[in-house]
Amino acid sequence: MTDLPAFPAADESPLDTCIRLQQTAPVVEVEFPGGVPAYLALTHTAVAEILAGDNKTFARDPKHWPALYDGSIPEDWPLRAIVQGDHLATKDGEDHRRLRGLVSKGFTPRRVQAMEPRIQEIIDGLLDEVIAAGDGVDLVPNFTDALPMAVIAELFGVAEADRPRLRKWTSTLLAHTTPPEVAFATRNELVAFLHGLVQQKQQEPGDDLTSDLVQARDAGDRLTTDELVGVLWVMLIAGHETTVHLLGHAVIALHRNPDQLAVAKAEHRWADVVEETLRYRHSVMMTSYRFTLTDVTIAGVTIPKGNAVGVVYQATGVDPEKYGETANQFDLTRKQTGHLGFGHGPRYCIGAPLARLESRLGLASLYRRLPDLRLAIDPDDIPYSPSLITVGPLSLPIELGSVSRS
Repeated sequence: MTDLPAFPAADESPLDTCIRLQQTAPVVEVEFPGGVPAYLALTHTAVAEILAGDNKTFARDPKHWPALYDGSIPEDWPLRAIVQGDHLATKDGEDHRRLRGLVSKGFTPRRVQAMEPRIQEIIDGLLDEVIAAGDGVDLVPNFTDALPMAVIAELFGVAEADRPRLRKWTSTLLAHTTPPEVAFATRNELVAFLHGLVQQKQQEPGDDLTSDLVQARDAGDRLTTDELVGVLWVMLIAGHETTVHLLGHAVIALHRNPDQLAVAKAEHRWADVVEETLRYRHSVMMTSYRFTLTDVTIAGVTIPKGNAVGVVYQATGVDPEKYGETANQFDLTRKQTGHLGFGHGPRYCIGAPLARLESRLGLASLYRRLPDLRLAIDPDDIPYSPSLITVGPLSLPIELGSVSRS
């Protein structure tokens, strides 16, 4: 055991731990569950420096973390199921650029904008069901989970019957409380499912991105089946999980700040609600690790070669050095000075336009149909996902109040 601060700490939320550590240094070495040491980049400046770095400083391929292979980290460490996955987020250099280029074709502004009518249709159908359920209905499974899952599943051609499994696999893999044997079994189940999806789209192609990627592979576009599965792994998980929690965080923030909700309604500032939520309570607590290829100094802190560094997006949004004394307050009227909610540099989030669109439409429709919506739970009692990677509410029961049918 070491004398490093624990992350997460036993008696506080991960964000509270990060805010406390942020006051000590911009980059801090901590102990992750299982006694695994790694660094956290906690300030806007530190994170921006890392995101702007080149491939000679940081890598995403876990082969550059010696502790994973020399016996320092136990073989049954549950986070291995994420860290050592062979997917888009663990690729570097030309491999990353090539794979990203293929999938980014599906997220062009024109294609995303063309999805707006269908997204609105999904939203309207979900809200009809929420209203029919009445007071006490839980927004998480019925709206904040359901909307992003439906959108990403349709985009990639995942059948409706398979979506609950995909959502469960995602939650299980991202939870740091998942037992090791369950984490590895879940990863294997998800990979097997994705291989099956690829095979299905090869035999019965459709108007979806998975079919497009299969076609690119079969056309000799330097894409192997394993790489294709690795792309689907990241896009299907990250493509819904982060928006799930973005919506949940926004509902909580608006409940806690009725004056802000009034502004949003009166001035139709739902795009600003989305941006302020991304800053104030980002869905991503920490990205999967980056690994130092050399001794590197970030925001004045030296990190030796061969170490893992987690980029803590959620903490950067409440960094007082960047956002002032009100950094930890939700205020959609604040002057936007730029946030790192979708990353920065060569790994800027491919799905950012889609996440913004479905979140803006979802929140605008939710509060148009349910203008008096209130949480039926004390915000301090809301349970949150037990994850160091993505964090959001697990349950949001509501009181409907007055209802608009359109």
